[in-house]
Amino acid sequence: MDDLHETTKKIEKGILVTVAEKQAADRVIMEHLEELAFLAKTLDIDIQKTFIQKIEHPDKKTYVGSGKLDEIKDFVLMEKIDLIIFDDDLSPSQLRNIERILEVKIYDRSLIILDIFLRRAQTAQAKIQVELARFQYLLPRLTRMWTHLERQRGGRGTMGGSGEKEIETDKRLVRDRISLLKKQLEKVELQATTRRKSRTGVVRITLVGYTNAGKSTLMTLLSKEEVYAKDELFATVDSTVRKVVINNLPFLLSDTVGFIRKLPHDLIESFKSTLAEVKEADLLLHVIDVSSPAYEDHIKVVEKTLEEIGAAHIKRINVYNKIDRLSEDAPTPENLPGQKSIFISASTKTNFEELKDLIHENALLEHLKIYPNYIQPQTF
Repeated sequence: MDDLHETTKKIEKGILVTVAEKQAADRVIMEHLEELAFLAKTLDIDIQKTFIQKIEHPDKKTYVGSGKLDEIKDFVLMEKIDLIIFDDDLSPSQLRNIERILEVKIYDRSLIILDIFLRRAQTAQAKIQVELARFQYLLPRLTRMWTHLERQRGGRGTMGGSGEKEIETDKRLVRDRISLLKKQLEKVELQATTRRKSRTGVVRITLVGYTNAGKSTLMTLLSKEEVYAKDELFATVDSTVRKVVINNLPFLLSDTVGFIRKLPHDLIESFKSTLAEVKEADLLLHVIDVSSPAYEDHIKVVEKTLEEIGAAHIKRINVYNKIDRLSEDAPTPENLPGQKSIFISASTKTNFEELKDLIHENALLEHLKIYPNYIQPQTF
């Protein structure tokens, strides 16, 4: 099973499918589909078409109605589509029904995100966390999702259906793998906890934000060390910690995984240790891509995720990034209650010195909580 997580780099033809409420704004629907297309592109999937159905609730059996499903099937056959991506999580029964009718590989939002995390993970801890989340997600879906396991083994698989014996064998192997990964994760989490405890006595600041907001670029600027940063979703999966000094005041700066709409629950559970960098921070820098039309929705997603992981109470500075991409008539975001804000461009360094001053001011307040008698060294 060690090779189950390997991914192919072959470009495949795919389509996107989403269900939206009848009153949903077209702008919001398109923003969500653009994000899903970006996720697909990250996995070398070439999107040929998008299908949208406006109904009050997704169909319990097939997600979309039978008429829309027939329309999708005709396009799949005509264009020789390799796979279909749904912008929601599908239940195991929905997945079975859709695969039986369409006879093509089916991905839902969670599986796409999990596969991207699997590709991005670099450290042993991140690889274990993602693999565990992925197998926990796949286990109840193995009746037909075995094709994805075939794909990871390097084969194409067939859509004719797997025999019960093969399915049960896969389930047993996956359960064994989950058990082993949990034991391995316990060990690395213990090591991570020990490392975090060794950092007591130092102010800890963590970068948080929606994926692709510019956290890693800002991390590089502040730490003066190169951190992998690219215009793609989930460029950072592993946590990065750097020592930073501003005006003679040292602190630890962490960059962790970006958040996203509908982040898989299994992934949040598996990444609890990594997200502890957020929970245990003294100050959060919430990096926001203010040039995105959906930045307000992104803020809500981050705020909700912080609440879910128990970090909503931590003091934060809202860093509105990418102002160089804003038009002159773009509306200025309002400050959130009780939170400080600053507008910058990490790429052009606009207002970067002002940001450093704001960070120093807040880091000093946290430092004085640890060392009440601390006297700030003079800067000449």
